[in-house]
Amino acid sequence: MLGPSGHSDSFTRDRLPPEAAQPAFLLDGFDYPDWLNIGVELTDRMVEKGFGDHVALIGNGRVRTYKELTDWSNRIAHALVEDYGVKPGNRVMIRSANNPAMVACWLAATKAGAVVVNTMPMLRAGELGQIVDKAEIGLALCDTRLMDEIEACERASRHLHRVVGFDGTANHEAELDRAALGKPVRFQAARTGRDDVALLGFTSGTTGEPKATMHFHRDLLIIADGYAREVLQVTPEDVFVGSPPLAFTFGLGGLAVFPLRFGAAAALLEQASPPNMIELIQKYRATVCFTAPTAYRVMLKAMDEGADLSSLRAAVSAGETLPAPVYEEWMQKTGKPMLDGIGATEMLHIFLTNRFDDHRPGCTGRPVTGYQARIVGPDMAELPRGEVGRLAVRGPTGCRYLADKRQGNYVKDGWNLTGDSFWQDDEGRFHFAARSDDMIISAGYNIAGPEVEAALLSHPAVLESAVIGVPDTERGQIVEAHVVLAPGHDPDPDMVKILQNHVKMTIAPYKYPRRIIFTDALPKTQTGKIQRFRLRT
Repeated sequence: MLGPSGHSDSFTRDRLPPEAAQPAFLLDGFDYPDWLNIGVELTDRMVEKGFGDHVALIGNGRVRTYKELTDWSNRIAHALVEDYGVKPGNRVMIRSANNPAMVACWLAATKAGAVVVNTMPMLRAGELGQIVDKAEIGLALCDTRLMDEIEACERASRHLHRVVGFDGTANHEAELDRAALGKPVRFQAARTGRDDVALLGFTSGTTGEPKATMHFHRDLLIIADGYAREVLQVTPEDVFVGSPPLAFTFGLGGLAVFPLRFGAAAALLEQASPPNMIELIQKYRATVCFTAPTAYRVMLKAMDEGADLSSLRAAVSAGETLPAPVYEEWMQKTGKPMLDGIGATEMLHIFLTNRFDDHRPGCTGRPVTGYQARIVGPDMAELPRGEVGRLAVRGPTGCRYLADKRQGNYVKDGWNLTGDSFWQDDEGRFHFAARSDDMIISAGYNIAGPEVEAALLSHPAVLESAVIGVPDTERGQIVEAHVVLAPGHDPDPDMVKILQNHVKMTIAPYKYPRRIIFTDALPKTQTGKIQRFRLRT
């Protein structure tokens, strides 16, 4: 049963999936009052707790305290309500790279009671238009350096009627900044319910109509009070850094919600390349890093060349499965485990993970406290230990698509089906096999691409690899490996044979790549996730 709503615009609550189509929510231990506003909890409440002078955000040449962030977001919230007419429940889009101004706008819109839709700078007018139409967004806040595409979207849209620019640099020289400048630093936040939608996370699917996942104010606290508290053990002394965009729930959690919930600091980068992250880690002695395995491989090489990453106490890997060789090299060089985990936009954040005191190579670990996971077959019956099947999970967060018939594909019998194939060992740990649609079936054998990738990566000549299945008249599919070689190695037929033999000696011989294609770079998302679908096309 949902708690009370403070939304005068009931758009999102009216479009929740029917209760019978939603997953089971396991909320024991996550008790919040009926009325809750996540923006207030992460700023005003932290000042009340004595964190006013603590650093909250670092970025674009400025360091901002919790008191400064609270005042800044309150002024913007005044402007949103008084100058731009934002009502509780209205959808507000934010378009920006990772910078403190984006965080301030997100907090301000949330305090005003809006349902926020964060979007990435790389999206074009047509893609933005799909999001605007789906969520019926009337107002967009945009970094003035990124206005062209959103203005083109506005001209073509029947919903988007106002685009307001903010200054993503430290200058505060844009319309929204000027409107906010004369406003009071105190703001009476909208009285939102803990079960009011605070965030719409759009899934980054490769084709078709985007899906919007709906997350409540309480959900944003749950991921901090669960994963961040239990697994990361965040303290006010922590400094967070990472590559995922704040537009993704993985980035919003790891680079905004988690640090701000515990009085820690977030160091934000608009261009979060591995060299830029390394520089930031060294400059601010960052302690917690969120990025993908491909970036960690670059960091490992940089450590050989003298980079000092010793301040990191937690290296969180997600977005791509973590190859065992990367984990083992990180352990060898730092003495600290790399925390592999898996999350989903539908689940909001990480729900399966390794821990500081419980970790293994090639393993995704155990459920975060409050979550349950199992491996199931097509009939949803649990499979025996060791068998590969579909991962089913349930817990305090879960999938609620905005008015979308695909809800029934993701939720079955109260469980969330993440689209991943896993197996569970005898000790209860979960091991990733492949995305369910990435299993390669060759001559009747099921082959998990990530296992072949890990075997290739264990060879010193291989810098990066991505494995896909391609059609074959005799075998149905064959394993095709796309390989980036380390400097000093030649992409010739001899290297093909060397790598094929290495894989045969490392894992079952039938899994070896029958075709190897050498390339200078693999296609990746902005978060460093390899885009295997582009290799298939």
